[in-house]
Amino acid sequence: MEDNLKKNQEFMLEMNRITMERQIQMQDQMRERMVAMQIAKAREMFLWLGSFYVFAGGAMLAGFARTKKPAAIAPLLPLTFIVGYQADLAYGSKLNRIKAESENILQYERDLIEIPSGLPTLSSIDAGRIRAQEEKKYHATSPRN
Repeated sequence: MEDNLKKNQEFMLEMNRITMERQIQMQDQMRERMVAMQIAKAREMFLWLGSFYVFAGGAMLAGFARTKKPAAIAPLLPLTFIVGYQADLAYGSKLNRIKAESENILQYERDLIEIPSGLPTLSSIDAGRIRAQEEKKYHATSPRN
């Protein structure tokens, strides 16, 4: 009987370990997919901004050639910075610099990422759940005919 209990405990520990490893793996794969989507989104945005930049830049240069007023090409400066930033984000090393800075924050500036009032406790979660049930009970909507 005691041997059976011990085997059952070992089995449950192993199943819990496997479940935890699966959850960690699933969360990591979901994170990777979200990061890939963000990179793809940045690249798509770069294509649109780059196209706009080329079209608007050509129009501004044509306007400058016709009027000889420098104000016609003034918007090229901020547009160049915007397109450059997006190109760096989409194809350059900006993501690596962001990652390095986030690691720096995690290591040396933990106070910036702490949750206000700390982590929720089981008692605070239960209290919130009970409060929501009571509010639902008092504010129940009647079916419309």
